[in-house]
Amino acid sequence: MEILDGDATSQANAVRNGEVTPGELVQAAIDRCQGRNPALNAVIRDRFEQALAEANSVDPTAAFAGVPIVLKDLTLGIAGEPLFMGTRALMNADYRSPADSYTYLSLRKAGFVAIGRTNTPEFGTTITTEPLSYGASCNPWNIGHSTGGSSGGSAAAVSAGIVAIGHANDGGGSIRIPASECGLVGLKPTRGRVSHGPLMAEGWMGSTTCGAVTRSVRDAAAVLWAMQGPRPGDPYGVGTPLRPYPEQVGVNPGTLRIGVFTGPQAGYAVSPECVKAVRQTATLLEGLGHRVTDNVPAALLDESFGDKFLMILIGNVANDVMALEALLGRTFGEEDLEPENLFYAMLGRGLNATAYLEAMTWLHDYQRRMSTWWAPISEGGDGFDLLLTPTIGTTPPPLGWIGDPTAAPGTRVREVMQFTAQFNVTGQPAISLPLHVSADGLPVGIQLVAGFGREDLLIQVASQIEAAAPWQHLAPAYR
Repeated sequence: MEILDGDATSQANAVRNGEVTPGELVQAAIDRCQGRNPALNAVIRDRFEQALAEANSVDPTAAFAGVPIVLKDLTLGIAGEPLFMGTRALMNADYRSPADSYTYLSLRKAGFVAIGRTNTPEFGTTITTEPLSYGASCNPWNIGHSTGGSSGGSAAAVSAGIVAIGHANDGGGSIRIPASECGLVGLKPTRGRVSHGPLMAEGWMGSTTCGAVTRSVRDAAAVLWAMQGPRPGDPYGVGTPLRPYPEQVGVNPGTLRIGVFTGPQAGYAVSPECVKAVRQTATLLEGLGHRVTDNVPAALLDESFGDKFLMILIGNVANDVMALEALLGRTFGEEDLEPENLFYAMLGRGLNATAYLEAMTWLHDYQRRMSTWWAPISEGGDGFDLLLTPTIGTTPPPLGWIGDPTAAPGTRVREVMQFTAQFNVTGQPAISLPLHVSADGLPVGIQLVAGFGREDLLIQVASQIEAAAPWQHLAPAYR
């Protein structure tokens, strides 16, 4: 069905105009999934029967009535349905979520129909989707390459044209990295914009958030509008948007002051293709009337960041493992968790409270140091509106490259994600846009970062860029 080649907004319009029924649209997505997914391993568990039943009873007045979606198999629970989070321990126990997550309820209220669960690395702690539990997801642009992580399964499903929207989440780049590697739009919201409730309060010291990978900016705006909003007991708050995000699409942002940084960060290399993508985007932004200069927040160059963030990660992994061990009533071993997470859990158990709090305090200070770059000059800041960087430091790597045992531990992860995790810690919104294709035919994203709470500005500028340099004609081999 050709309507599946459009974005979610166009699919919703087709349903609203009577061109297709929700059931027909969902069935078409199921057919595509059955035809395309075997080569990609993006969708690891289907819910086809449930999806068809939900399509036939969807609220016809909902904004996305009957539009198919995929859900990442991490944190987002559906009451009574499996939730394995990439782990063999939960998969072997056939663990079921005790409650619906607020984000899932918001997506259902908006009319989306979930056709399946997508692949994710265990606990989302790495940036390629190659878990032992379900095997590797393959990039639709070249199946020998990574989809990125941890939302790699969702990104592969959207890139391959199975669905137009994929639920994702981001704790260190896990929306933006797969978006970059699969040629999609990936908008990471501001901390507190989307609730983790009711089963979670926060993740990784507030670094994690839910969002989506999409094909268009207008879809990114619309699905965020469907997800956003505070819930009782949420630990973080953010101001209410002045107007709905879909209404920000196409709004002239005025003349902005944009800083450009191409790295390298902490001594890691940056691919010339990634630098080229940023430089081309900088030229495009200048042509749109913006003031673009090479400039970077001084704090972004602080090489202590990676080690401090790792302290938060290992402490949280240890806590998560302890909670799951209590849930299942046994101690985990190599048959339950992957070696990296077992190692993180061991390190985390040895992390004392003082060391954890020292890292947290350092990162809070880092957040303040970073934020001054976006603050007005009148308030002692540098007065920039946006920062432009590569999304990641490499083109999509081959499968197996991240976890190559001959490489020094952690170096390849840090090389890839040298531009992303900082903005999880600061809580700022950031977006990856698919503006470049490498000489060997792989997508390369660029990242724009706005001040805290300024998704509206990101949507305005991203839609301005999309109109000037559209990417919808770019398609992977598996679509």
